[in-house]
Amino acid sequence: MFNDKQLTKILKNTKVFAPAEIKKFTDEADKKNIPLEAYLFEKRLVSEDSLYESAASIYKMPFVRLSNKPIRKDVLFLIPEPLARHYQLIAYDTEGDKIIKIVTTDPENLQAFEFVQKKTNKKLDISLTTPGEYQELMKQYHKTLQAEFKDITGKTEIKETINTNGDSKDLKELAEDLPVVRVVDTILEYAIFEGASDIHIEPEEQELNVRYRVDGVLKNVMSLPKSIQPGVIARIKVLSNLKLDEHRMPQDGRFKIQTTEYKVAFRVSILPIFDGEKAVLRLLDEGAQILTLPQLGMQPKPLEILKKNIAKPHGMILVTGPTGSGKTTTLYTILGVLNKPGVNISTIEDPIEYKMTHVNQSQVNPKIGYTFAMGLRALLRQDPNIIMVGEIRDNETAEIAVNAAMTGHLLLSTLHTNDAVTAIPRLFDMSIPPFLVASTTNMVMAQRLVRKICPHCIVSYPLEKEVLEQLRVQFDLEKILDTLIKTGSVSKDTKTFDKILFYRGKGCKQCSDEGYKGRIGIYEVLDSTKEVNEAILRKASREELIKISRDQGMMTMLEDGFLKAKAGITSIEEVLRVTQE
Repeated sequence: MFNDKQLTKILKNTKVFAPAEIKKFTDEADKKNIPLEAYLFEKRLVSEDSLYESAASIYKMPFVRLSNKPIRKDVLFLIPEPLARHYQLIAYDTEGDKIIKIVTTDPENLQAFEFVQKKTNKKLDISLTTPGEYQELMKQYHKTLQAEFKDITGKTEIKETINTNGDSKDLKELAEDLPVVRVVDTILEYAIFEGASDIHIEPEEQELNVRYRVDGVLKNVMSLPKSIQPGVIARIKVLSNLKLDEHRMPQDGRFKIQTTEYKVAFRVSILPIFDGEKAVLRLLDEGAQILTLPQLGMQPKPLEILKKNIAKPHGMILVTGPTGSGKTTTLYTILGVLNKPGVNISTIEDPIEYKMTHVNQSQVNPKIGYTFAMGLRALLRQDPNIIMVGEIRDNETAEIAVNAAMTGHLLLSTLHTNDAVTAIPRLFDMSIPPFLVASTTNMVMAQRLVRKICPHCIVSYPLEKEVLEQLRVQFDLEKILDTLIKTGSVSKDTKTFDKILFYRGKGCKQCSDEGYKGRIGIYEVLDSTKEVNEAILRKASREELIKISRDQGMMTMLEDGFLKAKAGITSIEEVLRVTQE
């Protein structure tokens, strides 16, 4: 399907409609919140065939119809089915060894063309077809895959052995079967291409579901026949060097995929559940560059507080938030700034997610009693300048961490609290005396990750009255508006939210119709000012600490989120999704 910009260009070139008519169609499609192409087809203003034939001539590409043409299996699978579905392009023929013929519905999909060219190492001969023809061609994948899936567990004796004894020899044969290898390779490759952070392979009663977590949200990718389940799980176990014949206990492993394009480590967790074994694979891009502080997306004042505190020679910097809120990325970013020849940096992590040069990274191993507390004690004997502890989970680790921060070390760590201020009472709960908390805590930063609006399909809109009423019940909109005015996001004359424009993504090919692409943090930073320290010393309540920090100008995550929503970086819906407790 063409995006609105492409379609407007095509319609203007065909001269079937006047510019005023095209604008009218666009406005009406926007009101209905549907793509322009869908609106044109719904109103029968243009046929699919005539539109795509016209587009082919404008883009100087051949137009083809191939729905009844059978495609050779070896040619079809030059582009795996998930990639073909996502980028709407299919390989249908070859010319010798050097040219592959592909058909697409998007003539401007240059990124996908480049990827296929690199993957196949062949030149592309590209033709255009209609979405209807493309959907018919996609059915050939399912016919071919279904035939292959039957071959995977076609031997009755292998199926029976797997179900009863779980014989590792038979499972190994199954894991090395070519169709199983192809299916697993496709799942992994597509996850890398999609920018997924996790792959969930979930057995159900009748099928095997594959879901990816992209930008923090799980989405369904494919459903596979139940018969392929033993082969897929066995293949993942072989790659991770896990026990093939163990089906009753959880297992953890790792493996790595490295090509000229990417270098990705997979952290694997296998869990026995009612319908089989569930596999979750965490993707860690080892080729990714460490972010700079400005790339974290902090507002100017909180960023200055962070820079001031990481320049201190000792003390404690805590980053808080739930699992998956980007705390580790923030800590690695800070370490990247501090990582200079004149200092010694040591970390104790669970697990080591990214390797950093010139940083001594150690991984805990609870099986042999190597905990955060034990690792931290050992690090202190080596007298590093800067220490990172993956997480403060218990009283013992908290006590050692605070003592380290007090005796001349800069210590970075994380806590699981919902906001910055709550980290202080949490340290009290871990039996840390108030005078130690006040004297060692440099700053506490809480964060969440919000999805960024796709720049290719961003649209503006005012908040409706019903939405404003709901927001007014939940939040202090006057304070949020005051923050927007103080930071210059809206003019001083703005009295209410009614006239303020916010943004959302309509959904397009570049963002898989999600309306979002990528993520950024929203933050709140508690600085250890004189007033805050005095409140900590008298063991002030959370509410009193919040009031003091707010009086000193601390911006909440919600306010930071509204600032980013007003700037068109994210949407109001995203901010509410991640900040609701």
